[in-house]
Amino acid sequence: MDKSTAVRTRIAPSPTGYPHIGTIYQALFDWAYAKRHNGKFLVRIEDTDQSRLVPDAEEKIYASLDWFGLSEDESPRKKGPKGPYRQSERLEIYDKYALELIAKGGAYYCFCSKERLEQMRNDLQKAKKIVMYDKHCRNLNPEQVKEKLESIKDWVIRLKIPENTKIVVKDEIRGDIEFDSRLVDDQVLIKSDKFPTYHLAVVVDDHLMEITDALRGEEWITSYPKHKVIYDYFEWKMPKYYHTSVLRNPDKSKLSKRHGHTSVSWYQEQGYLPESILNFLAHLGWSHPEGKEIFSLDEFVSLFDLKDLRAVAPIFDLQKLSWMNSQYIMKMDNDGLLKRIQHLSSRILEFDQNMMVRLVELAKTRIKTLREFEDLVIPFLEKQAFKLSSDETKLKQKLFEKLSLIDSWTNESIVECLKQFTKEHNIRFPVLYKLLIGQERGLPIADVFQILGKDSIIRLLS
Repeated sequence: MDKSTAVRTRIAPSPTGYPHIGTIYQALFDWAYAKRHNGKFLVRIEDTDQSRLVPDAEEKIYASLDWFGLSEDESPRKKGPKGPYRQSERLEIYDKYALELIAKGGAYYCFCSKERLEQMRNDLQKAKKIVMYDKHCRNLNPEQVKEKLESIKDWVIRLKIPENTKIVVKDEIRGDIEFDSRLVDDQVLIKSDKFPTYHLAVVVDDHLMEITDALRGEEWITSYPKHKVIYDYFEWKMPKYYHTSVLRNPDKSKLSKRHGHTSVSWYQEQGYLPESILNFLAHLGWSHPEGKEIFSLDEFVSLFDLKDLRAVAPIFDLQKLSWMNSQYIMKMDNDGLLKRIQHLSSRILEFDQNMMVRLVELAKTRIKTLREFEDLVIPFLEKQAFKLSSDETKLKQKLFEKLSLIDSWTNESIVECLKQFTKEHNIRFPVLYKLLIGQERGLPIADVFQILGKDSIIRLLS
C-alpha cells in the first residue's frame, strides 16, 4: 500500500430489503482494514432502483452496523467532505459524467424501443447466441442523434465497449483476468428514467469519494471489464478491487434471502452475540496466523490485511457459529450476560434479578444462544401445560410430599432427597424432569431448587 494515500473503504448497500449477513461480512473487512491503517470507512446508499425501495431499510442498515460495532465515518447520516452519500441525491453528477463520456466517444445515446429490444433478445435466444445489445444505435451521426432526442423521450445512454480487443482487469484476490471485448455488452449507463445504473454510479462514486480499496461479491467480476473501460475513458486511477467469494450453505448452495438466517434481525432475535458473529465471519475467507478460533475484534484489526483474503467458497455453518456463540456466552460475566438476555426477553424482567443472576451462572455453560436461557428457566418459574399419565401424576404427588418434608433446604439435602426418591421408585432423573417441567432434561435440578427456594418448588409441584 502506498503510505502517501489515505485508506478509504466503503460498503454500498441497496435499501431494497433489510440488512443481509453478507453485507456485514464485507463491512467487517472494509471496516477493519480502514481502522488498521487509520483510514475512513464509508457507507454509500445505492438507491437508484426507486421501484424496489423499502421505506425503513436504510435506517436498519445503520442500526445493524451500530449493533456490530462497525459504525461508519462518512455516510448520509454522518456528513463528510465527499457527499452526498445517497445516490438519488447525486443524479446531476452522473448526468455530467455521462455527457462527458459521450463527448469523449466512450458512450452513446440509444433510442431502441422496448419492443425492439425484446424481439432482439428473443431472436438471439432462439439462435442460441449470447444475449447482447446489437449496437443498433452505436454509429448514429450527430444530426440523427439530435433529431431523435427531440422526438423520443425514452432514450438511454450506453457504454461504448472497444471492439476486437482484450480487456485485462486485476482482481486483488485472483490476479489478472482477461476478457474478450466481443463478449462484453454495451452496458446501459443512464436508464430511461434518467437514473444511473450501478456500472456508471460505482465508478463515478468510487473515484470522487477517493476509495482506495473496494470489496464486492464475485458476481461482479463479469462486470469488471465494463468498469475498467469507464476508468480508461476518464483516465482515472482505479481503486484496488477485491471480489469476495459468495457465502454458501453446508450443501454448497448460495446463502440467499430465501434462507431465514440471512437477515441480521434473525440473529438478533435468536440471541447470537454480535462479537461472536464477527469472529465467525472473519474465518470466512481469512485465517488467523496462529490458527486461533476465538479472537477479539481488536485482535482481528491488528492482524487483518486485505491481501490475505482467499478465493474460497466459504461455508456458512450455523452449527459452527452456535458453538462459537456458546464460547462467548461462557466467558461473559453474569451481570453483563443477564443484561443481554433482558434486552432480548422482557419476561425475565418479571422475576427477582438476584435470583436471575444465579440462574445465569447455572445456565451459561448449557446454552448456545441467549434465547435458550428463557427456554431453560421459565419452566421452573411458571407452571407449564403438559400432560402426564395417571401413574406419572401419582408419582408427582409423591415427589411433592417427599420434598415437603425437607427441613433444611440445602443443596446437599435436596440431592439426597432426590436420590432416595429415584431409588425407591426405580426411576432415572429424566423422569424427574418430566414430572417437574414436562421435558426430560434441563438445568441441574438440585441447584435450581436451591436457588428458587422451597416455596417456589412446592408451588411448581402442587
